[in-house]
Amino acid sequence: QVPDSFPPLRNEAAVHVLRGRMKGIQGHCNSCYMDAALFSLFSCTSVLDSMLFKPFLLCDRNVQSILRDEIVNPLRKTGFVRASSVMHLREQLTEKGQCSSFTNAEKDPEEFLNLIMHQILGIEPLLKLQSGGQKEQDCYCYQIFMDKQEDLVVPDVQQLVEHSFLSSNLKLVEIPSCFIIQMPRFGKEYKMFSKIIPSLELDVTALLLDSPRECCLCGDVATLECS
Repeated sequence: QVPDSFPPLRNEAAVHVLRGRMKGIQGHCNSCYMDAALFSLFSCTSVLDSMLFKPFLLCDRNVQSILRDEIVNPLRKTGFVRASSVMHLREQLTEKGQCSSFTNAEKDPEEFLNLIMHQILGIEPLLKLQSGGQKEQDCYCYQIFMDKQEDLVVPDVQQLVEHSFLSSNLKLVEIPSCFIIQMPRFGKEYKMFSKIIPSLELDVTALLLDSPRECCLCGDVATLECS
């Protein structure tokens, strides 16, 4: 356990601490979905650090302390988290949730995020989406759904998000404080993309509902949008 607080790793420090053998979060017993999610959420960004410290209304302080002291702080300090620490968290999730298989089965990352953010820590949803003028949907992360695009061989995240929003007729109701994106699914037999290039910045201008945008022909404020 590392009870002290450590900031997220940046630039050269991230490379120094996280690169090499025995780095990252040790996998065990189908934990890959949770390991990848925790690493993405906390290793190099502080945007969700409120999950570690803030006493939310429904917050389970035991789960919060395990997440902070046994996973996030060791990851940021030494670049390594033992599988036993993640198993400790999985045991607590099994105890607090309605599902008995969090300690041994592979889950969807969205199921894990919904459980820990909503039921255990009591965090408000991070995203507000609207589809085709229908009622707003609140959620904690967005999973990219799309058909195979022949022109996208090695896409970046920006392209995938735009294609996915377009095909689902989705818009962001407001700029999210945190935009958690789950890449397209793949299994052992089939991968939609062999590689995806991370977009270091994400332009959500075209994805915002009723956002004023420039006409691509005259440069004035646009009045119509063509998909």
